[in-house]
Amino acid sequence: MHTFHIVVDADACPVKREIGETARAFRIPVLMVSSYDHFIQAEEGVQTIQVDRSDQSADLYIANHIKRGDIVATQDYGLAALALSKGCHAISFRGQSYTGENIEFMLDRRHHQAKARRSGSYGKGPKPMTQADKLLFQQKLTKLLHKLQENV
Repeated sequence: MHTFHIVVDADACPVKREIGETARAFRIPVLMVSSYDHFIQAEEGVQTIQVDRSDQSADLYIANHIKRGDIVATQDYGLAALALSKGCHAISFRGQSYTGENIEFMLDRRHHQAKARRSGSYGKGPKPMTQADKLLFQQKLTKLLHKLQENV
C-alpha cells in the first residue's frame, strides 16, 4: 500500500480530471482542497476538503496536512516551497516539477513581477490551458508516480 497522497490546491486547478484518472490507475489517494466558493465533483479515490474563502485558507490547510513523500499539485510557488521543505514532491498544473534547484528563482521572479505590477506594469498572464497542456501534465504526473513506485 502506498503511504503518500496526491494533494491538490484545487481552487483554480484545470487538471482535476487528469489527476483523478492517473491516481486511480496507480491506486494513489487524492485530497483536493478548495474554498467553499468552488464545487468539486466527488470521484472514486478523491477526497475533497472545503475551507473558508479567505485568500490563503487552502494553502494553509495543505501546508498543515502534507507529510514527507506526498505529491503537491499547485501553481503557487510559496506553497510549492513549503511542500519541498517538508520533503514532498511538488508539480505545477502544467507538469513542471518544483525542485530545490528552481524554486528560489521562481520565488524571486514572482517578487519582481509583483513589484512591476505595483508600479503599473501588467503582463498578459498565463496562456490558456490546452488539451495538449493537460496531456503533458498527465504524462509528467505518470512519470513521477512510476519513479516513486520504483522507490517503494
